[in-house]
Amino acid sequence: MKILLIGGTGIISTEVSRQLVADSNEVYLLNRGNRPLPDGTVGICCDIHNTEQVDQALNQMQFDCVADFIAFNQADVKRDLALFAHRSKQYIFVSSASAYEKPPKNFFITEETPLANPYWQYSRDKIEAEQYLRGYKVSGGAAITIIRPSHTYSERSLPLAVKGDRGPWSVLQRIQQGKPVLIHGDGSSLWTITHSKDFATGFVGLVGNPNAYGQTLQITSGEALSWNRIYEIIADELGSALHPVYATSEFLAQAGKQYDFYGKLLGDKAHSVLFDTARLKLIVPDYRPVVSAEEGLRHSVQYLLAHPELQLEDPEFDQWTDRVIAAQQAALTAMNENS
Repeated sequence: MKILLIGGTGIISTEVSRQLVADSNEVYLLNRGNRPLPDGTVGICCDIHNTEQVDQALNQMQFDCVADFIAFNQADVKRDLALFAHRSKQYIFVSSASAYEKPPKNFFITEETPLANPYWQYSRDKIEAEQYLRGYKVSGGAAITIIRPSHTYSERSLPLAVKGDRGPWSVLQRIQQGKPVLIHGDGSSLWTITHSKDFATGFVGLVGNPNAYGQTLQITSGEALSWNRIYEIIADELGSALHPVYATSEFLAQAGKQYDFYGKLLGDKAHSVLFDTARLKLIVPDYRPVVSAEEGLRHSVQYLLAHPELQLEDPEFDQWTDRVIAAQQAALTAMNENS
């Protein structure tokens, strides 16, 4: 098959690119060329927002599937359909499991769980994009497939809930140095994490698959860990003791407005969730997640330790963490004195 990925070098999409190539597909990646391309892919250096440039670069090219990993809102999918509906048999929109109702009425999430997230604009934008796509009438153009991943990570990342804009390294540093780290709630809520290799297996099975046309599917693992356990595995792999400081998600949302914890916690990670993948397995019968959470987390820690270019210092977040911990401990001391 001939496939075009918009992006194709990110945390989720890099492994998709690799697996599509491994399956002998002809894979093109349209992006701005800021990262190395996975082996076997063909780069088309364009800014997707420059539709005239994209149109000229693609010229008369036709594809079996176009998938956009960096479409975030209704305007993005409208642009994509104008560019690709006549160039492809299938268009895949990567939405988000954060679009499901918050707080959830049921921790077990299916594709029929209502979409509503008053806490996070990111999620509301994804919902509006989905609504537009469901109203799109196929007329000799691309069939639509909508995918909802949940917290997907790779060797280049770690699924942490309270971290800065520069990634997880500041949290790992604090653990190594014996400093306390922030965990939302009491750390006991359950969270589903999915390794990019497992996500890619499900995704690749939907590419060019007529049974996926017109479908909305979630691609996740079936394994949920408490946040305490996630942090414990990371600390253990670092060979360091974990010193957690717990704070409510509401408190962190107010204290960390610059990090959008209002959306990222109250609109997502503060809630226990487990996802039903029965629909995916009907369409991709061989889909079976094989990377356990513990294995994936440990590998990601080792990868980050071995790659200094990924060890991004974040003194602003580190200082913010110290201030929040001090405020949290002062509040607890005052509460104990008044009780």
